[in-house]
Amino acid sequence: MTRFRALLVLPAAALTVATLATTAVAAPPPPPPLATVRQELAALTVAAPHDMTGYSRAAFSIWATQPDHCTTRQDVLARDGQNVVEQANGCQPASGSWYSAYDDTTVTVVAQATIDHMVPLANAWRSGADQWTDAQRKAFGNDLNNPQLLIASSSSNSSKGDSGPDQWKPKNTAFWCTYAKDYTHVKYAWALTTTTAEKNALSTMLDTCA
Repeated sequence: MTRFRALLVLPAAALTVATLATTAVAAPPPPPPLATVRQELAALTVAAPHDMTGYSRAAFSIWATQPDHCTTRQDVLARDGQNVVEQANGCQPASGSWYSAYDDTTVTVVAQATIDHMVPLANAWRSGADQWTDAQRKAFGNDLNNPQLLIASSSSNSSKGDSGPDQWKPKNTAFWCTYAKDYTHVKYAWALTTTTAEKNALSTMLDTCA
């Protein structure tokens, strides 16, 4: 993965950390346009949730090492942060700020900038991931190509837990449109099933899009 940033040359006295310039847009990959997402939602298969036999977060191999030798979590913090300062050995941020769209707050403590799976791992398991190979689950748990991984404050991440949009919605209602588009697209991209309640909730949230 390209880390989207350019290393700044620092004087020798400042080599305890490395300051990196972030991208102009600090955000996950965008979902398709609304019309496309509505088509994707309509195409999702409605099915009863699978049971949780055999489930564990470890089955998704988070947070794996990426080709840049940093972990997926570190790459998301680098991708979506502002004014990120990395430790001298690279990868791990020492400081910066991260926007949590779920609750419209900004996090400035690295440890409190958690990474949320847009489609929760447990939801994915109930929606078909229980039948995937280990490699497929690892790819899903570390998906940087779709809007599946995003910054969330500790409180909003804890509040969401393993809930889908029929059980939990972001406190920040202005994010409902993007949330529904992201969630729908991830389910479609990974050929996961949905439930009637989840599908209805997503449709209602898509109605908030301008």
